[in-house]
Amino acid sequence: MLVEQSTITIKDTTANPAPLGLLAFGLTTVLLNLHNAGIFEMNSMILAMGIFYGGIAQVIAGIMEAKKNNTFGLVAFVSYGSFWLTLVALIVMPKLGWVSAASETAMVSYLIMWGIFTGLLFIGTLRISKSLQFVFASLTILFFLLALGDATGNLSVKTFTGYEGIVCGASAIYTGVGTLLNEVYGKTIFPLGLVIKRS
Repeated sequence: MLVEQSTITIKDTTANPAPLGLLAFGLTTVLLNLHNAGIFEMNSMILAMGIFYGGIAQVIAGIMEAKKNNTFGLVAFVSYGSFWLTLVALIVMPKLGWVSAASETAMVSYLIMWGIFTGLLFIGTLRISKSLQFVFASLTILFFLLALGDATGNLSVKTFTGYEGIVCGASAIYTGVGTLLNEVYGKTIFPLGLVIKRS
């Protein structure tokens, strides 16, 4: 007796999480760097954005990328969501008296490690899109400029870094909105310079 074998194909019908992750990163980055540029003080608005949008929303987007079988998106969004959560913790925990504040040397090391990590992820964007290449290249520069500003204490460097960070965050917003609207309209509304088309 012959037994027929059948193959069941499961179609992924979940939404594309990339716009959420990119917008969560971009908006929060712009707001933090408006502070770094000297536009306004460090305040609860930045910390709240860092926890809930830059942090938690990005982690959620990263977990959703795992379901899409997108390892790059998983690693990037969960990592940068965790970056925002750790940054807020570094600011808030000493103020609550839970632990002493990180030294300048520790913060410089922290920022350099994130810069190296981002530079390595930049290599992955060479297979994705020109817009993501710009986001990751400008973010790599941002981390190293932040480290330089903390290492030297130079206010001009810190102010310049703020403006560079605004450009970085704005590029992530552009990429996120472009990805979203191109999908909604089924055509290119915002050119992203796609290198390969992912299924």
